[in-house]
Amino acid sequence: MPNVRPLNKKKYGISKYAFGTAYSYCLQYPEWREELGSRTSTVKSPQITGMPGAHSGSDATANLAERRVELREKMQKVEDTVREAVGDNKSLYEYLLEYVTTEGATFHWMKQKGIPCERTYFYEVRRYFYYLMAKRI
Repeated sequence: MPNVRPLNKKKYGISKYAFGTAYSYCLQYPEWREELGSRTSTVKSPQITGMPGAHSGSDATANLAERRVELREKMQKVEDTVREAVGDNKSLYEYLLEYVTTEGATFHWMKQKGIPCERTYFYEVRRYFYYLMAKRI
């Protein structure tokens, strides 16, 4: 977590470790999205090694379905928390989602993308998001 200051414990009631967990959790979002988009098939080529092998008896399709549901639930948790944090200011949704799921994102970068608010308000919403996220995971 380089250059990321944790939340004020007195104001939000979460430790720097809880903040770090929420921060790291959200940074996995792009990995989940990529895995969800790429893992669609259970068909794999057989491994020919010349050695006898045992079949595990597991259902590859069921395993894939369970993993995809798990990934979708994790992504939904982050998205729902962003929605709750921005409240009625729906125009901030895409910016906050991108901000919390991109390592090294800055307000200056968001401002160049056209974020419709000022720094103080955005950071207030961001802090509230991490507070909510730490409570959900």
